[in-house]
Amino acid sequence: MPNAPIDHDAALAMWAEYRAAHPAIATDAEPPSVERFGDHPELTDELLGLVLDGTKRATATLVAEFAAEEQALPRVGSHWIACDSTGAPRVVLRSTELRVGPFTSVDAAFADDEGEDDRSLESWRENHSRYWRRTAAAIGLEWTEQHEVVFERFRVVWPPEVADGRSA
Repeated sequence: MPNAPIDHDAALAMWAEYRAAHPAIATDAEPPSVERFGDHPELTDELLGLVLDGTKRATATLVAEFAAEEQALPRVGSHWIACDSTGAPRVVLRSTELRVGPFTSVDAAFADDEGEDDRSLESWRENHSRYWRRTAAAIGLEWTEQHEVVFERFRVVWPPEVADGRSA
């Protein structure tokens, strides 16, 4: 079963609330992208749960996925909204660090910051390789470890009850 469609109206409402509360920080020229972690409901909600409980503060996405969706790569300071499997927006995230490199360039610190499984580099490589085999195939590519990956660290900035440091 796939994830439900994203509720873009609710996401824009969440963005408007954040912008009203933090006009000096929420200065993105365009509304942020509205995304979700994972490619099926169980994974989406598991990963979002790790964000909400403070465990997950990094994510990795194939550059090819951004290209396939005709999206620009994120930039430091930009925002995005993460939704749950029902399509409901749950958090506004702000990119704090970005690096593009091959799958093989990931290090143990990044794997730990992603907060998944046992947080080891070995499990990160195994789980992401399996995931990207699926997602690359879905956009017509054959997965290899030389694919470029966007390694992104982020902060949760909204809503206030789950924001890192309880502020933007």
